[in-house]
Amino acid sequence: MISKFLKEFWIFGWRNALSCLFPAFIFLCLGLSHLMPAAFPRYDFMLLMCLLMQVIMVMTGLESKDEVLVICVFHLLGLMMELYKVKMGSWSYPEFAYTKIAGVPLYSGFMYASVASFMCQAWRRFDLKMERWPRHGIGWVLAAAIYINFFTLHLFYDFRWLLSLLILLAFLPSKVYFTTTRSRFFPVVLSFVLIGLFIWFAENAATFLGAWKYAYQHKSWQMVKLHKISSWTLMAIVSYIIVAQLKLAKYGKQVLTTSDKPEKPGAEVPVIN
Repeated sequence: MISKFLKEFWIFGWRNALSCLFPAFIFLCLGLSHLMPAAFPRYDFMLLMCLLMQVIMVMTGLESKDEVLVICVFHLLGLMMELYKVKMGSWSYPEFAYTKIAGVPLYSGFMYASVASFMCQAWRRFDLKMERWPRHGIGWVLAAAIYINFFTLHLFYDFRWLLSLLILLAFLPSKVYFTTTRSRFFPVVLSFVLIGLFIWFAENAATFLGAWKYAYQHKSWQMVKLHKISSWTLMAIVSYIIVAQLKLAKYGKQVLTTSDKPEKPGAEVPVIN
């Protein structure tokens, strides 16, 4: 019994570690960037390394062309948010770089793309299947609303708690099935929170290594404020929904669990947009 648990735990941890290859590489490069000479700005070094890593992952087959397209979408979404948030003073990139636009280094988009990379890799390695996923485009609408709220909260009101309630109502029945030595399931809502919490811990490491800085971190490093967990959880939800919706659009019934498939011949399969 214990040996089976340890085997399954090892497989689960190893596959997650492999799925985190891109994020782990970014952290490694952030550490190494402090060793760069002054003539080679850290942010430029990071962009070069991220581009190199992306090329290597494609050439070695670690990422498919479809996954690269998803990652590029996240890179653009992340870069647009960075441009807006830096302009609004939410955080800053104080160091000089040749590859900065409006105060934002181009490598920053890869930090968002690395989250998408993890999700695409984990989806494939764990053969993820969805049960009772929201129908009729609900996922797309909620993902768009969350992303837009990151911008509009600076203008009139932050609807994150209302959006969190809608997410809870829409996804509470949903489960994600993953396979190690056998198939197991996990509540989708709980996976949202755990991914957001994991990213918050990663953000603390990233700010400590000087990836960017919040206003309260300029004099000396401090832990990222706890309320950022909700922000990263919502961003994780956007990433999760987009990857899942694209998988559903491409593979359809194959992404559903057997409990979502018809039990009788000719029974109708729910349409998932």
